[in-house]
Amino acid sequence: MQLLLIRHGKAGDSHPDGDFARPLVAAGHAQARAIAGLLASTDELPDICLTSPLVRAMQTAETFCTTAGLPGPIIQPWLASGLHPETALAELVAFREYNRVAIFGHEPDFSSFIEWTLGVHGGSIEMKKSAAACLVIHPPSRHSSLRFLVPPALVQCIDS
Repeated sequence: MQLLLIRHGKAGDSHPDGDFARPLVAAGHAQARAIAGLLASTDELPDICLTSPLVRAMQTAETFCTTAGLPGPIIQPWLASGLHPETALAELVAFREYNRVAIFGHEPDFSSFIEWTLGVHGGSIEMKKSAAACLVIHPPSRHSSLRFLVPPALVQCIDS
């Protein structure tokens, strides 16, 4: 499968109900629309979207799906902050019938997952807010290859 990892967009600094409830700011929604537009224009849209239950990730996924004309995302508790790579692989087995799966989540989870599946170590990959990466991976196998990593600054240049 091709696994798209899309980090949530820019969110507010705090929320009275805690980190779980921090919503996207206007720029975060714009970032989600931009990455959806880029992936649509390059025929890289996912077949299914899975999201962390944290508000900022859900809002990123929802804005992405709306912009791309895709069905809404499916909330997956295992994508919440603190994701372990082994857990992700075990959970992704259930989605092997899809050619391209998008997951919406957090740092340092995504960079750690990418590094772990590529067999590289700490600091090799950086997933900034609203960055998108694509791995070719075959869960439950750990090994992957990196198809692309698009930083948000490049998405904004292309979207302009």
